[in-house]
Amino acid sequence: MNRLKTYIREGWRDWNYIFRREMHTIFHDDALLIFFVLVPLLYPILYALIYNNETTREVPVVVIDQSHSSMSRDYLRRLSATPDVRIVSYATDMEEAKTRIKKRDAYGIVFIPNTFAHDLVNMQQAHVSIYVDMGGLLYYKAMLLANTEVSLEMNKEIKLSRQSIGQTRAQELATTSPIQYEQVTIYNPASGFAQFLIPAVMLLLLQQTLVLGICLAAGTERERGLQYQLLPVHSHHHGLIRIVTGKGAAYLTLYIWNVVYCLGLIPKIFHLPQLGTAPEIWAIAIPFLLAATLFGMTISGLIRHRENCLMIIVFSSVPLLFLSGISWPWYAIPEFWRTFACLFPSTFGVQAYIKINNLGASLSEVQTEFLALWGQVFFYTFTTIFTYYRGLLSFRKKRNEA
Repeated sequence: MNRLKTYIREGWRDWNYIFRREMHTIFHDDALLIFFVLVPLLYPILYALIYNNETTREVPVVVIDQSHSSMSRDYLRRLSATPDVRIVSYATDMEEAKTRIKKRDAYGIVFIPNTFAHDLVNMQQAHVSIYVDMGGLLYYKAMLLANTEVSLEMNKEIKLSRQSIGQTRAQELATTSPIQYEQVTIYNPASGFAQFLIPAVMLLLLQQTLVLGICLAAGTERERGLQYQLLPVHSHHHGLIRIVTGKGAAYLTLYIWNVVYCLGLIPKIFHLPQLGTAPEIWAIAIPFLLAATLFGMTISGLIRHRENCLMIIVFSSVPLLFLSGISWPWYAIPEFWRTFACLFPSTFGVQAYIKINNLGASLSEVQTEFLALWGQVFFYTFTTIFTYYRGLLSFRKKRNEA
């Protein structure tokens, strides 16, 4: 019994030392403070401010009106009245309009041919062509939506003027709109970019900064001449479990507050979706943080210099966003890449968080993602211990050679 008490007391002393030493390292390294504190603090505000308008409005367009008729002017007047586009100039031909696009004076072209009014008067189908700078898909969305609404409205009026003789109002409505439909955008009423993208970016930001900071700390230790080892030479560093849990606890202590800030405070400030309850969100956030921490500690074994982690981790951010299933349907991703994506905590973390917080799912409805995150926790626990064990063996080998 006394031996057990002594073991526990020594274990707690070593764990406490490792924890305090790691916290001291973080708060005395400017680079670690940037990635652990400053980036999670400022980037959510930056992203939310950039996308706070939700949708693009008043996209500048150039018009080529070769018809010069009352009908074409009516079409353009209605188009200019929509909130999506704004006519900034008129061009005589396509080359002049393309020049405006190249100069970024406009992002789209509306072309009305000289046969526009003639075709409508003679009961033939008229055409309006739109050309959009596809450097931004939101320009295309705004142009297409505005022109579609204007053309549908004019279609109804033209049809009604030709067929309304002797008809009642109800008959006119049945003629112009045989089927009445109503479009309801669920989960994202404004069809906005912020509500669609920011929640996923928050999770990915937490993972990438956490992993980047862990790998940066590992690279720093190696650059300080510790025989390229993760384990500092000190009497307190006995037992891999103490080292892994001590270091991991330091990272988690910092990121608990980052979770509160990114997933709790930022959505309230910028009015982002918050359908999930706090217990449900924490039920996902805890295994996600544990998995991300252990994942970072595992791959830190590959880092030999501080600069290495910047190239590896930062480069992977955009691919991981695509692989999370937020920007492209998960079922449409090839099987190989879906399997590869399962290695990263962000994949299941983003999917679970979006379902709970944006779609109003319950914890039982994200059971697959929940169990997958805990599976990653156990898997990366073993890989982290193995990584640190290899470091310990390598250090002992070099010490014996010296």
